[in-house]
Amino acid sequence: MSEYQCINCQQAQQLISQNATLFDIRDTGSFINGHPSQAKNLNNDNMQQLLAGVKKDHPLLVLCYHGNSSKSAAQYISSLGFTTVASIDGGFEAWQSEFPEDIDSGE
Repeated sequence: MSEYQCINCQQAQQLISQNATLFDIRDTGSFINGHPSQAKNLNNDNMQQLLAGVKKDHPLLVLCYHGNSSKSAAQYISSLGFTTVASIDGGFEAWQSEFPEDIDSGE
């Protein structure tokens, strides 16, 4: 069985500073309204394309609204053979609260 970790926003920031990739799985409208500046909007339509060029051992972080849906997405990504996958506890709500200066709008 593939596994993923649950991490907090501070841990995620540290991993991003070490070149981890952050995926925001919220709907496109919510993403455009505001998202972590480093995030890529990952959805069912672009998942294959975004994951195609990523090495299986590259750290991947998954963010949703509150930290629930990202667990399922992280589990799925892990099942594809990616070995370092984490769901961010608290989701975008926690991220925005902890890092308000790190929120971008637009695509």
